[in-house]
Amino acid sequence: MIEIKSLHKSYKTGSTSLHVLKGIDFSVKEGEMVSIMGSSGSGKSTLLNILGILDEADEGTYTLDGVLIKNLNEKIAARYRNKFLGFIFQSFNLINYKSALDNVAMPLYYQGVKRAERLDRAMHYLEKVGLAEWATHLPNELSGGQKQRVAIARALASDPKVLLADEPTGALDSKTSYEVMEIIQTINDEGKTILLVTHEDDIAHMTKRIVHLKDGIIIDDSPVKQQRAKTALHV
Repeated sequence: MIEIKSLHKSYKTGSTSLHVLKGIDFSVKEGEMVSIMGSSGSGKSTLLNILGILDEADEGTYTLDGVLIKNLNEKIAARYRNKFLGFIFQSFNLINYKSALDNVAMPLYYQGVKRAERLDRAMHYLEKVGLAEWATHLPNELSGGQKQRVAIARALASDPKVLLADEPTGALDSKTSYEVMEIIQTINDEGKTILLVTHEDDIAHMTKRIVHLKDGIIIDDSPVKQQRAKTALHV
């Protein structure tokens, strides 16, 4: 599903250049659930931006579902993001003046889906995350966990090939984090490919493989025995 070879990325900082990614080789098969860990400055945010087609590498190749992602103009990049990727953010990124239902339906608007179908599909995914009764509520009427559930429903609405989750539990308490991870694990159990960036070791062990980045290189990439969020929640 994802194939990255010899990926390099540098940024200009004044008169100097900061080499952030230093030859990353990385692949993810369809249906995998992988976490990416690393301290600040390790390169994980840069890698996620490249995977999310929000930035482009200086060297190397990135292939997503058989499509080479290279030299895209913004219009094509946006189309590929809509077609291939769903995003879940730490800060939820919901539109404050739109209801939960309209937030979930938003990606379908950009795909040209008619309003009635958009709302039907959005309600389906709100039901999936247990928030059908909150469909008409605005984000400021929802708890942090509910906001993240809305964000998950929005990410799923366009049926992406890959879910990219950037610190999805970073703004949540432990109990709510595990509830959110239980939903994410269920989505993965249904076959969705998921990449998750986290600082939290317990959250990383709720995936099936952990990739450790340090100073722009992968220092470890190992499968792990997955801890089920539901079990952890009731310990």
